[in-house]
Amino acid sequence: MIEEISGMPAGTIGLRASGKVSADDYKTVLEPVLRAVVERGEPIKLMYVLADDTDYSAGAAVQDMKTGATLGVPHLSAWRKTALVSDADWVDRVAHAFGWMMPGAFHTFATADMDAAKSWLVS
Repeated sequence: MIEEISGMPAGTIGLRASGKVSADDYKTVLEPVLRAVVERGEPIKLMYVLADDTDYSAGAAVQDMKTGATLGVPHLSAWRKTALVSDADWVDRVAHAFGWMMPGAFHTFATADMDAAKSWLVS
């Protein structure tokens, strides 16, 4: 599932993925949150927390690509920063290999450094 994180600094978005992530999670949580920011003309400063137990369904992977095509590519200038927070080793390796493809600035943080991730987003 994907859920919003409350208590984020002003001008930032926090989302947490855990358990089984489905295409519906993208359609009902992630996309509406991002779309609202874009429609307000505000920059996207996203902290995405990936819990250790997160598992993406095949449908979620496809929806991720669709989201990138509809909210990522057409709104590249809106993307300012993405902080990926996770303790999974594979996430860090994949993020470093493909992070250059992310629009805007991109940085990974350990779960213990979540406050640093929030500070980085607003800096």
